[in-house]
Amino acid sequence: MKTPDSRFYCPLITVGTITLDENESTHAVRVCRACVGDVLQLSDGVGHFADAVIEVADAKACVVRVDNVIEAERPRPKVSLGIACLKDDALEEVVFHAAQTEIDKIIFLRTDFSQEPKNSDLKKTVRRAELKSLVSLKQSKKAWMTAIEGPVEFDKWLESYKGDLILCDIDGERQLNLNASESDTPVTLLVGPEGGFSPREIDAIKTFQNGKVHLLNLGNTRLRARTAAIIALGKIL
Repeated sequence: MKTPDSRFYCPLITVGTITLDENESTHAVRVCRACVGDVLQLSDGVGHFADAVIEVADAKACVVRVDNVIEAERPRPKVSLGIACLKDDALEEVVFHAAQTEIDKIIFLRTDFSQEPKNSDLKKTVRRAELKSLVSLKQSKKAWMTAIEGPVEFDKWLESYKGDLILCDIDGERQLNLNASESDTPVTLLVGPEGGFSPREIDAIKTFQNGKVHLLNLGNTRLRARTAAIIALGKIL
């Protein structure tokens, strides 16, 4: 038996017989050319894995058998990314890369300098971002799928948030010496739009009272927002 070098998404993994949805079935049977008796690695994105033996190799409804469900060794991560709404396909690009890391969620924030129409609901962007997150889950073989939230007004989000904050700031520390990925406290990395957060928003972040605030310096060069998000995640994870 062979195992395709890919994870397959199954939102409900249980012991017994499972029929994969058409997208995953097509990927397994037509793309990976899996056959009866081959083993597929399943993930539900909420901390469970399973090896599943194909019983019916149908490209529209692949039937597999699961004998054992494995729980992830690591709990759901506490680190999240809060990024201002950006123009074009920049948000999708950020999600594609960031969701390959072990982060809990990505929140799209409407800030003073957000580069998107204020009357836009971003439904299409959010949906495409969710699909990017799913692709990243399978590609990275991690246990937890990164959730996509928003768009939400920055002030409302900050008012309701409880946890620590990390702000990308020119006056910050080059190395925070934080083990954010092991923290029991929620931690959100904040990345503003092109041009950064407004002075008013920066003041609100620096005077935040419902958790600790850390300032992170990303270097001597000016970075695009999409680049800053990935480099900052690399520094704290």
